Amino acid sequence: MPLRVYDDRGRELLFIRPPRRVVSLVPSDTLNVFALGAGDRLVGRTRYCVAPEGRVERIPCVGGTKDVDVGAVAALEPDLVLCNQEENSRAHVEQLARLQLPVLVAFPRRVAEGLSHLARLARILGVEEQSRELLRRGLRALRELEAEPRPPLDAFVPIWMEPLMTVNADTFISDALALAGGQNVFADRERRYPLQADLGGAEARPPGERDTRYPRVTLEEVAQRAPRIVLLPDEPHPFSEADAQVFRNRLPGAKVAFCNGRDLSWYGARSVDGLPRLRALLDSLRQSPP
Repeated sequence: MPLRVYDDRGRELLFIRPPRRVVSLVPSDTLNVFALGAGDRLVGRTRYCVAPEGRVERIPCVGGTKDVDVGAVAALEPDLVLCNQEENSRAHVEQLARLQLPVLVAFPRRVAEGLSHLARLARILGVEEQSRELLRRGLRALRELEAEPRPPLDAFVPIWMEPLMTVNADTFISDALALAGGQNVFADRERRYPLQADLGGAEARPPGERDTRYPRVTLEEVAQRAPRIVLLPDEPHPFSEADAQVFRNRLPGAKVAFCNGRDLSWYGARSVDGLPRLRALLDSLRQSPP
């Protein structure tokens, strides 16, 4: 029986049968397909799709997440292309759609939405029965975190160093942080345009359709927010020990720690075990001496 689903942009997709040739343009979705037991259906990936290690390397690359080779994707004749609204270029996604390729665009901004997307993928791929335990574990992990909240630990999570950038509340990272027991000190901060307005040196203009969820901030602004911890993920920016020392020097009252960026920002299957790991890390920081 045909399956009718909607992606996160409200676009309708109709599948007569489960897809057999899948191109993933999203690292977390590449892992999701493998986690659902359908890794053998992947015929294309980006150069940033590096997990699961030892299994993904055989799959041909079709560029990066922002510089997709649309022609190479089309040549693979996929019956499903997995995209993400903020990770992939809008122009490339629209080109793929114009070629009448079945493009599924995901845009989860909450951990629960990422798990719902994983369940949607299981339905599309026709693997609901064999992936039932994974989906149950994900839901159970989420419910346990929600049922045992921690006292909020004020946290600053940068995602880039130069320029210094962070996230506001309307992001997957901020929701993952909250579930783990952290409180995003920039939850209320929107990105302002132009750049000088974001840094407090000019009047802001209306953002239009531009994304306001990733503000550029100064170290002075971070210090004013007085975070108790600074959490440095290893992606998308590979924060170094030298970066950590910058924060230690400017925020002497804060604990500075490194974390796995995939646990914090990859949606779907990675959250099943990644969120409990993140909770354990924040618990250890909470209990450690200043």
